[in-house]
Amino acid sequence: MTPTAPMPNFTDVLAAAARIAGRAHATPVITSRALDAHAGAGLLFKCEQLQRIGAFKFRGACNAVMSLDDTTATRGVVTHSSGNHGAALALAAQDRGIPCHVVVPDGAVRAKLAAIEHYGAILHRCAATIAAREAMCAKVQADTGATTVHPYTDPRVIAGQGTAALELLTAHPDLEALVVPVGGGGLAAGTALAVRALAPDCRLYLAEPSGAADTARSFARGTLDHDMVPDTICDGLRGTLGAINFEILRNAGAQVLTVDDTQAVAAMRLLWTRTKQLLEPSSATVLAAVLANPALFARRRVGIILSGGNVDLDALPALFALAGDAQP
Repeated sequence: MTPTAPMPNFTDVLAAAARIAGRAHATPVITSRALDAHAGAGLLFKCEQLQRIGAFKFRGACNAVMSLDDTTATRGVVTHSSGNHGAALALAAQDRGIPCHVVVPDGAVRAKLAAIEHYGAILHRCAATIAAREAMCAKVQADTGATTVHPYTDPRVIAGQGTAALELLTAHPDLEALVVPVGGGGLAAGTALAVRALAPDCRLYLAEPSGAADTARSFARGTLDHDMVPDTICDGLRGTLGAINFEILRNAGAQVLTVDDTQAVAAMRLLWTRTKQLLEPSSATVLAAVLANPALFARRRVGIILSGGNVDLDALPALFALAGDAQP
């Protein structure tokens, strides 16, 4: 977010919903009696793995791209992304017929890079650090005049991501808890805006991998703490929490729950077994967090946003082997 950009609010979420209607899918909500019994709670899964490009990211990217005036749009858009946001922005740009540049870090999931290229984006590679990604993104922006669409601190992106929770809470206003994954915080912050407006008594929980737990540390300290080198298979949650996202989430009274990679993969396998939905590890952290904290969720109606399903199929055997016989 630039220093002059306004803080997004619920009105922006409503505007985003109108702007992306007919472009983004209104994804289904599914239930599972087996998983309810396993968790001791009533779970409602918002299936963003069935969104366009296979992740919630299309909502925010579409809102950002469709917000641009025609003159600005012709110069294109640029972002940095480990995968899903890049694919989402590429598809949104393709829909509007404008150029898209995506800076991708070394080590990104091959399936996600293939999706970005499939949607017509120009890839720019860099080292696997946030600093390298942002430096390359700034260079491409300066060279091309493209509009930067940050993966999670752009107010337009945050508002767009909030439309998933808007749909869920409109259909199920009696939720007592809502769980979303957190990395950079775009989905989490957008969800917080919707929760505060539509269900102020609903408690917001953030599921975070313990190998990239800067959100948990930041909440504990009361200030942003980015002193970490991510060490998690949850590639979609390796980004550091944005300042604007931190402010929105603290104002919403969110609580962070950390899970390790083994728990995430065990939950991923459980979701496949019980619902036949293939989720990426980053997405499965939400169920893992619920199952790891039974006292928090027992006998409550719990909304769970499944963020994405873009898994490298060749890596599945190794992923499931990581969990072994572990139970989430």
